Amino acid sequence: MGTKMDISEAIRTSIDAFNIVKCSPGAFVGGTTNARGDFDGTGNPTTIFKVTGDVLLRVFAVCVTNLAGATATIELGVSGNTASLIAQETATDIDANGIYLSATQVAGVVALSTLPGPFIVANGLDIIETVGTANITGGEIYYVCLWRPLSPDGNVESAY
Repeated sequence: MGTKMDISEAIRTSIDAFNIVKCSPGAFVGGTTNARGDFDGTGNPTTIFKVTGDVLLRVFAVCVTNLAGATATIELGVSGNTASLIAQETATDIDANGIYLSATQVAGVVALSTLPGPFIVANGLDIIETVGTANITGGEIYYVCLWRPLSPDGNVESAY
């Protein structure tokens, strides 16, 4: 006969019971030295989420205003694997009300099951946004992370 589990334990251990954190780092102004979007500045990559311990997560971005920046690209990942969470996309292909979750954005509505992952992020590797090729000179996106701890110290917080 199996062990009984109370409802709070069932919720805590359910794969569907994710914590939610949002990060709104502000508008891209890559034409300004070292600002968000300056691909060769000291602010690139930009830390989006601060992670401690080991976590399981899914992450996506929502575009508030169209991104601008000629041949600029954007991706989300961790140090050493900068496109591991959201694949690289040309910035000008990310439009207002779009959901950026892969190399192709989706307009407005997506099923949770279409989000990439879940991913395991280990040893407190922070989640970073990397701008490449050219500056992202305008537009705004924010990020949402659905996460669960995998270690006693596992945690995800917005860097902004």
